[in-house]
Amino acid sequence: MRTATLGPAERGASLARMAEHELDILVVGAGVVGAGTALDAATRGLSTGIVEARDWASGTSSRSSKLIHGGLRYLEMLDFALVREALKERGLLLSRLAPHLVKPVPFLYPLQHKGWERWYAGSGVALYDSMSVSSGHGRGLPTHRHLSRRNALRVAPCLKRDALVGALQYYDAQMDDARYVTTLVRTAVAYGAEAANRARVIGFLREGERVVGARVQDVEGGGEYEIRAKQIVNATGVWTDDTQALIGERGQFHVRASKGIHLVVPKDRIHSATGLILRTEKSVLFVIPWGRHWIVGTTDTDWDLDKAHPAASSADIDYLLEHVNSVLAVPLTRDDVEGVYAGLRPLLAGESEATSKLSREHTVAHPVPGLVVIAGGKYTTYRVMAKDAVDAAVHGLDQRVADCVTEDVPLVGAEGYKALWNARARIAARTGLHVARVEHLLNRYGSLTEELLELVEHDPGLGEPLAHADDYLRAEIVYAASHEGARHLDDVLTRRTRISIETFDRGTRSARECAELMAPVLGWDKKQVSKEVAHYEKRVEAERESQLQPDDLTADAARLGAPDVVPL
Repeated sequence: MRTATLGPAERGASLARMAEHELDILVVGAGVVGAGTALDAATRGLSTGIVEARDWASGTSSRSSKLIHGGLRYLEMLDFALVREALKERGLLLSRLAPHLVKPVPFLYPLQHKGWERWYAGSGVALYDSMSVSSGHGRGLPTHRHLSRRNALRVAPCLKRDALVGALQYYDAQMDDARYVTTLVRTAVAYGAEAANRARVIGFLREGERVVGARVQDVEGGGEYEIRAKQIVNATGVWTDDTQALIGERGQFHVRASKGIHLVVPKDRIHSATGLILRTEKSVLFVIPWGRHWIVGTTDTDWDLDKAHPAASSADIDYLLEHVNSVLAVPLTRDDVEGVYAGLRPLLAGESEATSKLSREHTVAHPVPGLVVIAGGKYTTYRVMAKDAVDAAVHGLDQRVADCVTEDVPLVGAEGYKALWNARARIAARTGLHVARVEHLLNRYGSLTEELLELVEHDPGLGEPLAHADDYLRAEIVYAASHEGARHLDDVLTRRTRISIETFDRGTRSARECAELMAPVLGWDKKQVSKEVAHYEKRVEAERESQLQPDDLTADAARLGAPDVVPL
């Protein structure tokens, strides 16, 4: 394995190499499915490239509920196959593939009816645990337990006494979704894939009916590349229909976008030792532990406006506050909300009018020779989706190709993570960092933490926390630009870190410090630093304005008031 570094020099070299030689597989789109597809293809020995129009995970894959879960509610829909598949993947991620990134998280389900509900819900959770164990990868999490009202209130004192008659507690898992995707891309590169973000497909190359490559615009440098590939995989999520339109062919299926929004509030606003899962009239509501914060979500509404920057309206925020406050003894207010983010789920369009009823399962199609399309699915099962996409692409290759091996390929940072975790006190003593800082780094970078510690060794000032976002070290900002492909301030504040949703100022007070840390790596002068800061401040201002609007149409218009720092 070569060093998996995604710095500015490596990006330029990757684009050039992709244009020089025909690839076996070119993946378009670097969300979790595209990144997983690149890793799958590279680890089968195929020459692989992946391009992304914006930043890694900048669409759906950075705006999820941050959960790795089997989908407990799908049991109620009798979708046992989907749940079983997802539970197997959850177990693999926790134990083998990404133990540094995927962590167990407990949830409390309040019961509101005596007798029948405990039996009904308890049977479902018991089946959930049983399916997890039977998958062969479910022994790492505690099994569910039944709680009386008194014991439930001990675990979650935040709940109104009359909001429950008892409760069930069970376990799922969580991760930082954008960090996970960046790690996937780096793993694919470590196994030989070429990768470039801010590289937009603007057309496809054709020979007769066959697609033989793509025209790619370097959004940063302004150049254009022709990248030829034996097979192209379209993994563009909610942009699937738009990408298909570039070949002038009608897709075999359509993808519909469903908007989900989340609120982030400080840890001390909800007094609980466990996450919560609540049933609503449309779906379920999660209250998810998130470091020194809680994530409250989500909504599930149709969206047909701007896909790049879905906006949360005032009505969306009120909906979540109303539903979570129905069970909280001390209600949340708008003033408690630190951050808000909105994402779009790519759902396979069907007969149902309600997006909550559309399919979370995925579909793979071969609409024209040389092009594979994959859409739908859920974050947890990305690896299965990637396998199916590469399997379909392999049918179009005139060569023998190995079977999928990603079930046994840990992500970069996983190998050695547990040993380093056991040695965290010694690492803290050696580096002078507090042990809590070392734990923070290990749970974000795994064994790659050593690379950050080298930065601190060369420049001790990088071992200091950011002035206005002290959960993060200055070294993490430099590392995001030098190793993780961050090209702009927004990439760092929104995806490499979560400062944009974890601070009441939405990251504006950290913007200049972060931009100045990125500048030497990316070759920015003072003018570019100021431009990056001004753009970020406009983005935050537009988002805040959109969240005051009464509906999607006005919220979308307000959000579009801030242009991208690089026009797309």
